[in-house]
Amino acid sequence: QTKADICESSGDGSAELWLDQIQDGIHCANRNEEEAIKLAAAIADINREVAGGDVQKTLTALTRPDAGLRGVQPECADTYFNNLSEKQTQNTGEGCNGSVWVKHKIKDKFAFFYNLQSGENMWAEPDGFVQNNTQLSKEEIQSIIGGITADYNREQLWLAHENLVIQLQARARGYLVRTSHCKRREYLRRQEPTVIRLQASWKGYKQRKTYKDRLKVLQDNAAAIVKIQSWVKMWTAKRRYSQRLQYFKDHEKEIVKIQAFLRANKAREDYRTLTGSSNPPLNVVRKFVHLLDQSNLDFQEELDMTRLREEVVTKIRSNQQMEKDLNLMDIKIGLLVKNRITLQDVVSHSKKLNKKSKGQVGDMGMGDKQGIKGLSKEKRKKLEAYQHFFYLLQTNPTYLAKLIFQMPQNKSTKFMDTVIFTLYNYASNQREEYLLLKLFKTALEEEIKSKVDQIQDIVTGNPTVIKMVVSFNRGARGQNALRQLLAPVVKEIIEDKSLGINTNPVDVYKAWVNQLETATGEASKLPYEVTTEQALSHEEVRAKLEVSNRSLRTATDKVLNSIVSSLDNIPYGMRYIAKVLKNSLHEKFPDATEDELLKIVGNLLYYRYMNPAIVAPDGFDIIDITAGGQLHTDQRRNLGSVAKVLQHSAANKLFEGDNAHMTSMNNYISQTYQKFRKFFQAACDVPSPEEKFNVDEYSDIVTLSKPVIYISIEEVINTHSLVLEHQDAISPDHNDLLHELLEDLGDVPDVESLLGEGAVDPNDPNKENTLSQLAKTEISLTLTSKFELREGDDKDMKSLMIKTKKLIVDVVRVHPGETLMEILENPASATQESEHAKIVEKRAVQDAKTPDKMKSSQSMLEDGQLPLEQKKRKILRNLRTLEQAGLVSSENKYQEIINDISKDIRNQRRYRQRRKAELVKLQQTLNALNSKTTFYQDQINYYDTYIKTCLDNLNRKNSRRSIKLDGKGEERGSKKFKQQSLKYTAARLHEKGVILEIEGLQANQFKNVMFDISPSEEVGDFDVKAKFMGVEMEKVQLHFQDLLQLQYEGVAVMKMFDKAKVNVNLLIFLLNKKFYGK
Repeated sequence: QTKADICESSGDGSAELWLDQIQDGIHCANRNEEEAIKLAAAIADINREVAGGDVQKTLTALTRPDAGLRGVQPECADTYFNNLSEKQTQNTGEGCNGSVWVKHKIKDKFAFFYNLQSGENMWAEPDGFVQNNTQLSKEEIQSIIGGITADYNREQLWLAHENLVIQLQARARGYLVRTSHCKRREYLRRQEPTVIRLQASWKGYKQRKTYKDRLKVLQDNAAAIVKIQSWVKMWTAKRRYSQRLQYFKDHEKEIVKIQAFLRANKAREDYRTLTGSSNPPLNVVRKFVHLLDQSNLDFQEELDMTRLREEVVTKIRSNQQMEKDLNLMDIKIGLLVKNRITLQDVVSHSKKLNKKSKGQVGDMGMGDKQGIKGLSKEKRKKLEAYQHFFYLLQTNPTYLAKLIFQMPQNKSTKFMDTVIFTLYNYASNQREEYLLLKLFKTALEEEIKSKVDQIQDIVTGNPTVIKMVVSFNRGARGQNALRQLLAPVVKEIIEDKSLGINTNPVDVYKAWVNQLETATGEASKLPYEVTTEQALSHEEVRAKLEVSNRSLRTATDKVLNSIVSSLDNIPYGMRYIAKVLKNSLHEKFPDATEDELLKIVGNLLYYRYMNPAIVAPDGFDIIDITAGGQLHTDQRRNLGSVAKVLQHSAANKLFEGDNAHMTSMNNYISQTYQKFRKFFQAACDVPSPEEKFNVDEYSDIVTLSKPVIYISIEEVINTHSLVLEHQDAISPDHNDLLHELLEDLGDVPDVESLLGEGAVDPNDPNKENTLSQLAKTEISLTLTSKFELREGDDKDMKSLMIKTKKLIVDVVRVHPGETLMEILENPASATQESEHAKIVEKRAVQDAKTPDKMKSSQSMLEDGQLPLEQKKRKILRNLRTLEQAGLVSSENKYQEIINDISKDIRNQRRYRQRRKAELVKLQQTLNALNSKTTFYQDQINYYDTYIKTCLDNLNRKNSRRSIKLDGKGEERGSKKFKQQSLKYTAARLHEKGVILEIEGLQANQFKNVMFDISPSEEVGDFDVKAKFMGVEMEKVQLHFQDLLQLQYEGVAVMKMFDKAKVNVNLLIFLLNKKFYGK
């Protein structure tokens, strides 16, 4: 090897070794041999110890330096042993070959052979050499030890950094979990509607399946169930009877006492006598007079009812105003779609609408410290005069009934919608509903008497009172009734996606042609425009019409059944007015048949009241529509078709003429009319308002709280002005009470005088606008009668009767006696006086806590505080006065007044029940009004979004700006955008069709007339000058918004300068084209 290295390094293949080099090679060979022997012996020891199964000895052999093994770790001794033993076992898998020789690689170059038994070794391969297959070589042992040690070192490394590894894993897992959670949550959020529908469907399926399975089990075992039930019922009855029998036996003594007590049921008999006898005795009445006392609960309920009435009335007025503003906004946005110039007006109205919606309820007490409610004698007198005035108008319907027909129709409608309903608080309690119905009755009778010449005038005309009645009953008070009546069946028709009713032959024909073209992909050879007769000539059209008619009859039956089965849901006011209408027409037209009268009733109850709600349920709150939402055209057509059939049925009007194609429905119309006829007859069968509301002439005197109305300053002034203007017509007798009250009121005041000095700054340039806004300020008026009984005045017998009854109740409560005269003639004892004084004292404490609005008159309060004997004397005086008036008689011991007291006791309970029902009804009405307010607010928000979108679009296109949003927005560059005026001769405008004619001027003279049209400073306003032969004749200003309103109302021709007739549509086109580039 040494020689080879020298030859290679020197490049001389014949180089020879020197002596010292030979000596070094010998020494090196000797060292290698010694190391090889030690290595072979060490490897043999390792194999031997592994085969012996001793772990510790194996570790010792492995760590010997002679073995030359690297990376041996004592901690891994077991692992070393197990792996080496396993490797040894693998090598001897086929059995030991019995060889004693092993081969080792020395320095990766030289083969060294070692005899395991003799220890003999050699460098040359012995004869017949076979490697011992049980022995592990150094390389195998080193490989196993290296792998185990590397694994151990790696494990120790992880253990040393365990906290860091855990933190890293935690962060990675946290990130993965959060990512997965967010994805899952987003997925579930997107799929929520689907998930809900799936869950609902699955739950519905399970519930139906469970129900059907249960029902099947029950049906299959009906006989067994009946038998089980009979046994259980028998056992239950026997058990109950046994228990009851045992209970009676256990409580025999108590039962005897109860029976003895019940036998003395005098109280029950007394109450029967009180309620059933026509002349109840005084000693019976005495036992129940305590029921006339007013408790704290009574006062609280009265206060609650007053508060709710105020909220309901205020909310109704607010909603009505908001509805008007929203309707106006609908119109303005519709005009905006056609003409962008109106955006400024829409934005202005939107701001006004938002301002109103944020401050709907004005300050009800604005005038409490000034104006008409100021704390001065003069103002107090004025306030009381108005309270007396409105009380008289409210309680005497004749005045308002006549006033309605003294005004033009447009003014009377506004007057009814505001003042009249306000005066009756929109019938927020039974008293006011009773009075309002009396007004409707009186006004309707007056209208029929003076304005109806033929019975059909009610149908063909638009009677004022009928319109007022329907409007009121479709408002807040009657809205729930109409909704309950129609909502379920209307929703069913709307939600029925398979329902398609089309009774127009031409429309059906066109749809059929379109269907053919869509199916074939080829143009149809049939004509598209056809007449009704041509459309009906096709068998397919007739078949489709028949299917529509069948669907129409089915849908109509559903609505009809809902109507005729819900008679009790129709408001009492509608039914009562229908009865008044029928009776009044029969009185004026005695020859009219029952059918003719019932058709008029049907026109009121169905056509005017129900039909619009069926045709447009979204417009009458029959169904809930979100802001911006609307019904589909097909849905409206379905409802319109049903309403049309019902309308014909209610009037028993058969299809003919233009509707001849629907003559197959005529038999159905006749059958339906018979159902309607019975329904209309039943609807007119209602009791009188006095019986329904239990109201009589004493009601206002005995009620706990006085009537209160909430009316604006403007309405007070308008009512005063109208009554003053028409006083001779509505009250010809100058001695009438109305004239006296008008004298107390004096001249019609202005807004500022009712608001009080200082309400408006006299230097305010916008004083008129401010006053106009302040005129809408609402005040509360506590209505009282000026003609109630004054102290010492015995002319008003009704009031005297009330006072006398109150005094008798106080006396009989503490003074015993069989008859009233016996009590009044016998002197009172000291005990009775003391007991009476306690009652008076208790009442005084209660009166001190009673709100002013609920306190009785001063004279009644003073009478209540009199001593017992003085009350007796006053009762005797009053009885004599009443007897002279024929109201009572001493012959029957004044039984009439005792009967009245018993009637008051009975009515008191009914009144409390009625009050509780009214509280519930008022709360329901308020909730419905709040819901409607929320809906209106949603509409306002929807309109706001629409307007903002318009503004955004406008701002993005400001290079071609056609309007300016305020007076300051375009001062810069105004010269650039300034519009030039237009000059046209009348002849040129006549050619364009803008001018149709000019009064007093021939067409050949139109060339001498020049029109100069120029925009004014205000957006949307134009100055138009007319010149004749160069001389300026007249000048007029056109408001573009007015032109659009005329176009919206369908007015095609207008007059300009009171002479020239102008085509509105062409004038709008001309202005758009020349000034706005449209």
